[in-house]
Amino acid sequence: MELRQLEHFLAVAEERHFTRAAETLRISQSGLSASIRALETELGASLFLRSTRRVELTQAGQVLLAESMRTVASAAAAREAVAAIRDVLGGTLAVGTEQCLGVIDLPAELAAFRRRHPAVRVRLSFAGSGRLIEDVAHGGLDLAIVAVCGSTPQGVRLITLSTEPFVVLCHPGHPLAERASVSIADLEHETIVGFQDDWAARVLVDRAFAAIGRDKPVELEVNDVGTLLDLVGYSLGVAVVPAHFRQKRPKSLVAVPLSDERPQWRVAIAVPEHPSPAAEALLRRVVPAG
Repeated sequence: MELRQLEHFLAVAEERHFTRAAETLRISQSGLSASIRALETELGASLFLRSTRRVELTQAGQVLLAESMRTVASAAAAREAVAAIRDVLGGTLAVGTEQCLGVIDLPAELAAFRRRHPAVRVRLSFAGSGRLIEDVAHGGLDLAIVAVCGSTPQGVRLITLSTEPFVVLCHPGHPLAERASVSIADLEHETIVGFQDDWAARVLVDRAFAAIGRDKPVELEVNDVGTLLDLVGYSLGVAVVPAHFRQKRPKSLVAVPLSDERPQWRVAIAVPEHPSPAAEALLRRVVPAG
């Protein structure tokens, strides 16, 4: 089994398509197919279920996926460690983040990082914080900026950047806008605008309702911050969000402090126990000294 074959396998697993994977790898489709067939022959198992439109992982493929991610990530880290001795960073830096975390101006930081280390290829992806932390644990990401909303997998370290409370965001004409504070229990009969269930804010708010014995559904579910603010701005509902969200619409929305101790918005950087040299270089930029 060769490292190159595992890289080919991961590309197909990510793209779910042989042609797109071949284009990403910049090899011929026939060469990619031959590489995967050779790997399947060596392992004695089919790794993909193939159809005319896409491919899916078999059970054997799912088992191989996590181990392949770790192996390829370890090989990349070894190459980058040797390059770092020569004071020349190279390779790939895979960064993940959830939308609208606050704290870090990530585009500006990545631009500064690229100017300092032009030989490093930067990859950026967005997802929910729970998935991002798992990707760091499995070697799919070098680091991720996340909101802490669950347990931390073995092999992952969290570096806290900031903590802030939640608020109830509402239209200025909403009855809650006159309140000095609002509790989670006060929202039982309100229409809730919220994110999809893999976003950290949604996870934390759902837990806050569960803690008082309420199973409050999100009636208006969105997957971007702008739409959430628009829905609240049109007085279609209220949103329970981190306090910094109000800064995006300071004049048109009211942020009422949440009186409950939970939820709290804790933003952190998730890194493996032994970060790659490129990840270490970015950490030195974004983590405050001391």
